[in-house]
Amino acid sequence: MSTANLLLHPVRMRILQTLVGAGDLTTAQLRARMPDIPTATMYRHIAVLTQAGILEVASERPVRGTAERSYRVRQEKALVADEERPEMTKEDHRQAFTVFTGALAAGFDRYLAREDSEPAREGVMYRQGAVWLTDEEFASLVSNLEEVAARYAHRTPDDGRARHLLSLVVVPDKPTPTPN
Repeated sequence: MSTANLLLHPVRMRILQTLVGAGDLTTAQLRARMPDIPTATMYRHIAVLTQAGILEVASERPVRGTAERSYRVRQEKALVADEERPEMTKEDHRQAFTVFTGALAAGFDRYLAREDSEPAREGVMYRQGAVWLTDEEFASLVSNLEEVAARYAHRTPDDGRARHLLSLVVVPDKPTPTPN
């Protein structure tokens, strides 16, 4: 199965979004954060992600005659491989974007459903801007964004830190060709 197919399944994407930056979580903790996903479905998708090397077992401890595992995301594996992107069709990209934006919208809905959510105070933002860039400038921008995110990615929830999800979509904005 391609990395794109592994990552861009709605349930697997939610599992990954829940784990990213959250530390090590057990299946029970994941289920508590995603109660709408049936237990068997959760276990099946965790197994798929673990077998693919996208999740790794961080620790194990015996609980009532079985092993309780904590999982973490292997960030370097949780990306569509560079060599796979050129092989993706426009329909593959459409499907991937639909899953991504659906997961993004569902996460935002879960946030707003919490009684203690305060979007203005908590800095919720959604913005769109435009920049004019050469291919080299664009590559530099992407690299800079990745460097900035990486500086903050390994912080822990101590010292009053709150977890924030960053999502980025970059789409070329080419004019529509006029018919001849």
